[in-house]
Amino acid sequence: MMQEDHHSYDHIVPDLKDWPITKFSDDRDAFIERLIDYVLDKILGSNSSHLEILNKTIYLEQKRVKIRPWKVDPSDEKDYWASIEKELASTLTSKNPEKEQVKILRRIIHRYSEEVVGHFVPKTFLLARKVLTFVFKRLFNNGRGRNHSLFWGKKKDLLKKIKVDGHVESLRELFQKGTVVIVPTHYTNLDSILIGYAIDGNVGVPAFSYGAGLNLFDMELFAYYMNRLGAYRVDRRKKNPIYLETLKGMASLSLIEGLNHIFFPGGTRSRSGAIEEKLKLGLLNSVIDAQRHCLVNKMDQKIFVVPLTLSYHFVLEAGSLVEQYLRSSGKEKYKKSKSKSSVIRNTLRFFSNLRKSDSEVYLTVGHPMDIMGNKVDEQGTSYDDRDNKVDLISYFTSGEEQNYDAQRESIYTRILAEKIVTSFKKDNMVLSSHLVAYAAFNYIQTQHNTTSIYDVFSIPTKEIKIPISELENYIETYQNELKNLSSKGLARLSPPVLATPKECLENGLSYIGVYHKKKVLTRISPEILTTEDSRLLYYYHNKMIHYDLSREC
Repeated sequence: MMQEDHHSYDHIVPDLKDWPITKFSDDRDAFIERLIDYVLDKILGSNSSHLEILNKTIYLEQKRVKIRPWKVDPSDEKDYWASIEKELASTLTSKNPEKEQVKILRRIIHRYSEEVVGHFVPKTFLLARKVLTFVFKRLFNNGRGRNHSLFWGKKKDLLKKIKVDGHVESLRELFQKGTVVIVPTHYTNLDSILIGYAIDGNVGVPAFSYGAGLNLFDMELFAYYMNRLGAYRVDRRKKNPIYLETLKGMASLSLIEGLNHIFFPGGTRSRSGAIEEKLKLGLLNSVIDAQRHCLVNKMDQKIFVVPLTLSYHFVLEAGSLVEQYLRSSGKEKYKKSKSKSSVIRNTLRFFSNLRKSDSEVYLTVGHPMDIMGNKVDEQGTSYDDRDNKVDLISYFTSGEEQNYDAQRESIYTRILAEKIVTSFKKDNMVLSSHLVAYAAFNYIQTQHNTTSIYDVFSIPTKEIKIPISELENYIETYQNELKNLSSKGLARLSPPVLATPKECLENGLSYIGVYHKKKVLTRISPEILTTEDSRLLYYYHNKMIHYDLSREC
């Protein structure tokens, strides 16, 4: 079997005091003042009237406070928006309504800025290093055969389980030449934490700022750490124009000032388990906006976009995620599953499995690109598809002038999104568990003569029987197709996928969804497999649907 060579790099900036994110946090109060001016200028430069923007914001916020309150919300939310409404009404009889309305705009932007912009505390980060090492040892280190002296395993063994592949050295080089935006696939709530841990421990570059849903701050312990580890808060309930402009402005201005970011372009976790096809364009547009600002103002600040593809053998939330996906996509065709297990029982089962099992995860760093999706070399120079050097300023020039064009930049954002999705697909690491799940689900559909996934979910699991010999035939067919794609640079294959069909199957069975309550695939005899949950099998099968392989073998 092919061997892998994964190692960790020395840190390029050993002292946390010198990290960009530390300096940014030290300057937080001054940054917020600059952010308020930046966002206010954007709003005042729009075609909408101050009164229209404020009225819409007040209406939407009062509606949110009434319909969707959260524990993490400020205690004065209701009173605050009531007072803003009264104050806005009073401006209509003032000598200078617009001036008074601008003051209100500034106060609201300040409130949102304080909510959104995060902190970074080096001491908390050092503590998090130790805590996460402990947690990830339990998730990924080999649980079988441990003796008590090595109960928690060694960190060097953990780093072998968190495998970072691809253009790692390019990422390290570019970090020192501009601002880096990592855009990962998104499957689990562990993603941000795992990426941060791997960037620090494996790649050896300083921490990045990242977005976290405000709802996650409801949990006090979680909120304590996230508030001090560079997370900026995103409240997806807020759809009003002032908040959205503040959020986008925070991303743009911090990029302009050199803060490195992790943006999840899919916006939320993949419910189906498949690679995201449609990306959210808001934060990506802020990358375009920031680069244009730097170019037009002749700032020597280039922004690099680095796709990152995550590949897990297990996703702890897979059951609930795929359930949400199937309810949404299937509607009347889908009969929701019934689960009577208690939270306590599931938790105990998880920790029992944690002691017995192990896993691994791949993080594949895609080829770095500029904000137009052009590839860049380790010096930060952009090249088009014909390997011609590219000067980015030309993208923002009309005639002799550099200018802002919203329609043009929306097109650029879509181009960037398409390039990111292309990178996700070709840099996705095919794991043995995904290949086995793909083969098994397709076998079930073929044997039961159906192309409808909802028909598969209606089949009693006791009637699902998968002969190992047949499954190995499916695996071999897919291996050959995947090797052909890999030779064209359209797929990455983990070593077990390159092994014999039998070895690939055994490896996949040992890893697939190891921490789930129900077995994704399990033996009912030495020669026959079944599934205890066809929905979970479908979820892991979806990791490979973008390759468009043969369904029947």
